[in-house]
Amino acid sequence: MIAITVIFSNIIQVVSLLLFLHPLHISVTEIEYAEDEKMLKIMMRVFTDDLETTLRSHLNDPELDILAPRNGRTADQMVEEYLKNHFKVSLDNKPQVVKYLGLERESDAFILYIEVSKVKKWKTIRVQNSIITEVFDDQSNLVHVTVNDDVKSLRLTRNTPADNLSFDIK
Repeated sequence: MIAITVIFSNIIQVVSLLLFLHPLHISVTEIEYAEDEKMLKIMMRVFTDDLETTLRSHLNDPELDILAPRNGRTADQMVEEYLKNHFKVSLDNKPQVVKYLGLERESDAFILYIEVSKVKKWKTIRVQNSIITEVFDDQSNLVHVTVNDDVKSLRLTRNTPADNLSFDIK
């Protein structure tokens, strides 16, 4: 019995060490359809260090510090440029204009604020969210879309960077 306990304890230690050495790479995006305002309100939460590592690679600037950018660039400018190719929304197969509004820091993450305006009634939303997947192959981008009280979710990855959800909007 003692041998089993020691083996189990060793397994727990190894798993804990592996988890410590291999952090979780994830973002969470919330998209809310505000029908009365004819817009999609979007909030994306992403870990600061993952975003910084990705921007370093994207901009070929290994010294980049997203909290104290230099060379006349702001964090907002870098993030907005990066999102243009990595976050897209289509409604009923029609690409939408995605407008980056800004970001704020919250503990060890950034919250990115985005919107799509002039939204007409739709049935299907296609979300492409490939942020960070070019740097971390285990990156998961969770997307939750809310229409009225109906919430549906996607898990987007390097292998599946975009997917569709359908809603019965009246």
